[in-house]
Amino acid sequence: MSEVLPSWNEGTTKQAIVDFVTRVTDEGGSDFVSPNRRIAVFDNDGTLWCEQPLPVQVYYAFDAAKEKASNDPELASREPFKALLTGDMKGVSAQGMPAIIEIVKETHTGITIKEYEESVQTWLQSARHPTLDRPFSELVYQPMLEVLTYLRANGFLTFIVSGGSVEFMRVFAEETYGIAPPQVIGSTFKTHLETRDGIPVIVIDPEIDLFDDKAAKPAAIAKYIGRQPIACFGNSDGDREMLQWTSRGIGVDAPRLGLIVHHTDAEREFAYDRGHVLSGKLDEAWNEAADYGWVLADMKRDWKTIFPGADAKSKRASQ
Repeated sequence: MSEVLPSWNEGTTKQAIVDFVTRVTDEGGSDFVSPNRRIAVFDNDGTLWCEQPLPVQVYYAFDAAKEKASNDPELASREPFKALLTGDMKGVSAQGMPAIIEIVKETHTGITIKEYEESVQTWLQSARHPTLDRPFSELVYQPMLEVLTYLRANGFLTFIVSGGSVEFMRVFAEETYGIAPPQVIGSTFKTHLETRDGIPVIVIDPEIDLFDDKAAKPAAIAKYIGRQPIACFGNSDGDREMLQWTSRGIGVDAPRLGLIVHHTDAEREFAYDRGHVLSGKLDEAWNEAADYGWVLADMKRDWKTIFPGADAKSKRASQ
């Protein structure tokens, strides 16, 4: 097993992944699943890359909002942009999720998809995590990259199903994870077609079309993929319904794998689960893991390394 999932420590978690793949790919076995039905779905934030202290997309939204507000006095004079411009992050946080949504709407809508994608791409080239001191694009989980590669090598189709904006994730998902844009499902704003300077463009409207979280995830899978997954990877209660449907949903007569990335390593990354508020809360899904047979991947115990290359927690600035 040494050549398989090299960043995973030997143990029951790694063995569960390998045993599952072996069962469904053994053509002579009773659990064989044809390649066209080997569907694996992955949450993104906290499952494939770092989501603390804030999800990466929120950092993009904050930086984009600061830039926009600095050139717009009217915008700069109202909350939450006023607090954001002055660096009052406690003030922004005190305004809660509605403030985050307002900032996201202001920075993600009213422009074409191409303009938005170019803005995200430019930002990712220079933006760095505030405490880990690495580019956000490097804060992907090496063990999970190996799971993606291992599954695809064994005939699986891999999809992202995440609460992040689909346009945001599609900018980097193919290069970073090997997951092409059509296989990325996420939250969406409504859009419309219009003609600008004689050229048809798709414009993002300031109205949420889908918030891809909790029960919306399996519904989105059914709508956009059209087949029930046999493998599901998440890290929080936001993935609970997707894990439930994968594990017990009617329609697939095959072994299933549900895996939860449990953030237990405060030295190399972050440790959080119950009681966490903004993102990554793991409570109900943790309680149900044994009943559903979900595998808990303990980051501290099961992962030899977290990020590609040397782990960077030692470089964190004081918080």
